[in-house]
Amino acid sequence: MVIATTAAGGPPPPRPGSPARWLLLVALLAGNLALALGPWAVRLADTGPVSAAFWRMFLALPVLALLARSSGQPLTGIPRRTLLLVMLGASAFALDLAAWHVGIGLTRLGNATLFGNAGSIVLLFWSFLAARTLPRGMEWLAIVFALAGSAILMGESLEISTATLAGDLFCLAAGLSYAVYLLTLQDARKGIGAWSLLVWVSLFACPILLALAVMLGEPVLPGAAGWGPLVALAVSSQLVGQGLLVFALRHFPPLVIGLALLTQPAIAALYGYGVFGEVLGAWDVLGMVLLGSALVAARALPSPVPPAPAVDPPSGQGPMPSRKE
Repeated sequence: MVIATTAAGGPPPPRPGSPARWLLLVALLAGNLALALGPWAVRLADTGPVSAAFWRMFLALPVLALLARSSGQPLTGIPRRTLLLVMLGASAFALDLAAWHVGIGLTRLGNATLFGNAGSIVLLFWSFLAARTLPRGMEWLAIVFALAGSAILMGESLEISTATLAGDLFCLAAGLSYAVYLLTLQDARKGIGAWSLLVWVSLFACPILLALAVMLGEPVLPGAAGWGPLVALAVSSQLVGQGLLVFALRHFPPLVIGLALLTQPAIAALYGYGVFGEVLGAWDVLGMVLLGSALVAARALPSPVPPAPAVDPPSGQGPMPSRKE
């Protein structure tokens, strides 16, 4: 799920008493591992995919509220303008999760994870539009890699079936919605703590997801599969994955964060092959390498516009973690 960096120049200098570097690296990789397992839980759940997105957020909400209170972040008294921005951002996030979860059921897991994290590339395009400037040098290379990798992966999906291609498009739409979510919350983050922000995002997004699930005629309550996959989804994606990344992200430069992010599609493709029988050919691997390289470059390249106020993670410091988080 996309990582918005606080600045292009790298992380802040280490603080006295910071955790050991190896421990931070383990946390970074383990957080990405937890997030990579989310699509597996979505497929195992026998609710609808949008219903699974609702339970993913709703089940984690009490824990997020406790974290907000324990860190001294207020849950009430939020300015009306801030709540309006949060509501708009939460709406985009709800659409992001809904589209991504639908796409997970239609396309290969490696594709779903890569396209779902395409928000970084969308933000790169947005920065050029906002600055009314053209890409240069490595920026062009990142764009060419993104377009080429996406075209190859979608072409390979189309050879499987039109439904698989539709899954790619759903996941790509999810990446676009997540970029809108990040852009909307840039100003909202100024007046609210990060744990508190996630609580309010969940409060606004949960009713939207539930309404969408009901409108689509999805089963909302789990059946024979039980609550296990939904609890695993909430814990791995909303709590463990985000928590570990919050612990580690601010200590690493964007390039390292982008490289670590690529463990997600690799892990998803691995268990997609072993558990669900999803086979990747040479062209699929090439497409993943190109699109993955574009994702890393989008994080590492300096923005052509002055950086906006950072969207912080639940710790109140550093970048907002991926929701594929």
